[in-house]
Amino acid sequence: MSLNKRDKKTIWHPYTPAKLSPNSIGIIKSKGTLLWDENGNKYIDAVSSWWTNIHGHAHPFIANAIAQQAKKLEQVIFAGFTHKPAVHLAERLLKLLPSNQSKVFFSDDGSTAVEVALKMSLQYFFNSGRKKQIVIAIENSYHGDTFGAMSVSGRGVFTNPFNELLFQVRFIPFPSMGEGEKVALESLKNIILSDKENISAFIFEPLVQGTAGMMMYESDVLDKLIRICKENDIITIADEVMTGFGRTGELFACNELKEKPDIFCLSKGLTGGFMPLGITTCSKEIFESFYSDDRLKTFFHGHSYTANPLACSAANASLDLFETENTLKKISTINKQHNNWKERMVGNKMIKEIRVKGSICAVEIKSNGTSYFFSLRDKLYQFYLSKGVLLRPLGNVVYILPPYCITKKELSKVYSVIEESIFKIVK
Repeated sequence: MSLNKRDKKTIWHPYTPAKLSPNSIGIIKSKGTLLWDENGNKYIDAVSSWWTNIHGHAHPFIANAIAQQAKKLEQVIFAGFTHKPAVHLAERLLKLLPSNQSKVFFSDDGSTAVEVALKMSLQYFFNSGRKKQIVIAIENSYHGDTFGAMSVSGRGVFTNPFNELLFQVRFIPFPSMGEGEKVALESLKNIILSDKENISAFIFEPLVQGTAGMMMYESDVLDKLIRICKENDIITIADEVMTGFGRTGELFACNELKEKPDIFCLSKGLTGGFMPLGITTCSKEIFESFYSDDRLKTFFHGHSYTANPLACSAANASLDLFETENTLKKISTINKQHNNWKERMVGNKMIKEIRVKGSICAVEIKSNGTSYFFSLRDKLYQFYLSKGVLLRPLGNVVYILPPYCITKKELSKVYSVIEESIFKIVK
């Protein structure tokens, strides 16, 4: 029996309407940017398997690092114990992140990294005798699917069943260029003015809102937003789960900022796409509020697989590849190719806008609908698969977010397939 038939009988897939979706495609092997299914078809993974794979699938260097670690230590409780892969990874990340980052806390994925950040910021004030429980976020943001992460994400169809259970969050408008920046800044100031003593944190996706449609904004306005928060004793949380590890052209999107956020959330590309791992880093000031003789000020949070040695080894190997394979130069090459294609597409009447940042390219198609459930999305998705390209449109936005090893020829094919879809499906 085929994989997709066996799958249909037993598995419930994420973000997939169980009754309405076609059978899942059974993937049996991968290499570089390519995925092969059980019928011999191959696909260019132009979305890095949900934004995780950065150096290419089945990269032998990372695979070997995991295999070697598995022969030594595969897992150990991380309360009261430690190990070399975790210590080495923490040391390396703190050297790469802004200088105000002091401690590394391990978890399992992007959502848990955000949960940890939110709990840190709330307990920071609790430990110092202040009750500040309101968080500020940007409209239409996405920070994960666990309850805290959902709370600080934009309200909509994903959160509707749970809205009454989510904690209190104040949202500011997306700081789009021009008038949008002024509106966002004024909104933040007004929120703080009305309830300053109750606001604990401001969380944001730096420079690019992923799930919102790869919406992009400028570092200058984010610097201003962070500065306002710092002046008002509000912790700033950079959710770099998607933007981290080169996606925006810099190793971290916040490298473009003058201001330094207090907390960072990392995952996705952290292990090169091989293993689940989440990390939350924080400033010395935040950590010191938990460093106490009072046991009640302990940060009571943990996961069974916290700092799993195999995952940490994968992350260390991924960081090695940034150095040995000149990864940031690869990203620069992808960026140039994106911008060249963007210029070629100027004048296409079916395209509203093409947004480019680092390795990210988002094509916003003119249409009568923009919802995640807009029927155009499913038509485009199936068309791309039929052409051997994996792209997952966000409503009317088709985005490319490839592994950094993608070749010019492969990327040209992705562009060509998108152009064909606009002509055949949209038109």
